[in-house]
Amino acid sequence: MAAGTDFSPPFTLLDVGYSKVNVSVMEDENSNNSDNLKQLTNGKPPRHLSVMRHCISSARLLAATDFELGTGMIVKSPPDGKSGFLPVFRSGSCAERGPKQYMEDEHICIDNLIEHLGATADFPCPGAFYGVFDGHGGTDAASFVRKNILKFMVEDSHFPLCVQKAIKSAFVKADHAFADASSLDISSGTTALTAFIFGRTMLIANAGDCRAVLGKRGRALELSRDHKPNCPSERLRIEKLGGVVYDGYLNGQLSVARALGDWHMKVPKGSACPLSAEPELQETLLTEDDEFLIMGCDGLWDVMSSQCAVTMARKELMLHNDPERCSKELVREALKRDTCDNLTVIVICFSPDPPPRIEVPQSRVRRSISAEGLNFLKGVLDSNS
Repeated sequence: MAAGTDFSPPFTLLDVGYSKVNVSVMEDENSNNSDNLKQLTNGKPPRHLSVMRHCISSARLLAATDFELGTGMIVKSPPDGKSGFLPVFRSGSCAERGPKQYMEDEHICIDNLIEHLGATADFPCPGAFYGVFDGHGGTDAASFVRKNILKFMVEDSHFPLCVQKAIKSAFVKADHAFADASSLDISSGTTALTAFIFGRTMLIANAGDCRAVLGKRGRALELSRDHKPNCPSERLRIEKLGGVVYDGYLNGQLSVARALGDWHMKVPKGSACPLSAEPELQETLLTEDDEFLIMGCDGLWDVMSSQCAVTMARKELMLHNDPERCSKELVREALKRDTCDNLTVIVICFSPDPPPRIEVPQSRVRRSISAEGLNFLKGVLDSNS
């Protein structure tokens, strides 16, 4: 996105409904847990445990021109640039420790960035922000990145004229700031997946193996790429920088090719390293066909395909139109499928209405059998009787 781009859409801010910022703060939930005190004596434990957590929040933005989505037919989107569509941000999240001993995931849901950042924030238009952070080797890295990543984005010199550069810079700055945090265990690490939405523009940034999947009228569109060491492009990058991939692990230690933290595996700051904190970005212009976004850690995607998750989420939303319940059902289904990891799922809806029922038009082609063919079939049947 070139500097100087104006992303202010033609909209009127009519109503901002109830909005709640959800930040998964596991320290507060378990600070008095006696089991946690016992675990502090074991090697390198996380600072807290967690049971299932979930939230739902919403912020409503209405276009200056009213729009309506039908509920009984396929709604075709106007060509880009001619649509008066503006998304309505509604999110729900669910996190579960699963079969692992500790909960190391973190996440954040902000449906109303203007309200969250304050009226003095230099933000181009109403928007939202979401993130999933899958920690490993403890929770310090995931917790630090969750608390600071948005601040690094909006305080970057490129923001808001070039949000893409600000996001990329923020990932690296957060990684370096974590390395300087002397009170934290900088050998812990985390993957990071964020969604920054302003108006109809959505920027997905990913470093690691969390995944963002867009539900587009029942079809699943992956908006991020899993950064596994065996991925051909990641393997090539790793080997060019002197790293090795052994049995699917980076330098035989880490199952992801990109992560923040893990400073025991990185060279001094500012040098190229096989383990990269730089994210890949995917920009999407939302339309009426884009119904919801699923963001999840690899504990979900290890046992469920992207299309399966979208199909299940769409069915749930058609029943109750509740992204919180939807995220809980995805987590429960992953547990039923015997996932081996922590689970964190965020579901973000872009409309106040549930997804419409998709009607498949009947075929106009009439298939029939000729009189000659009918007589032949009749003769075959008679001969077999």
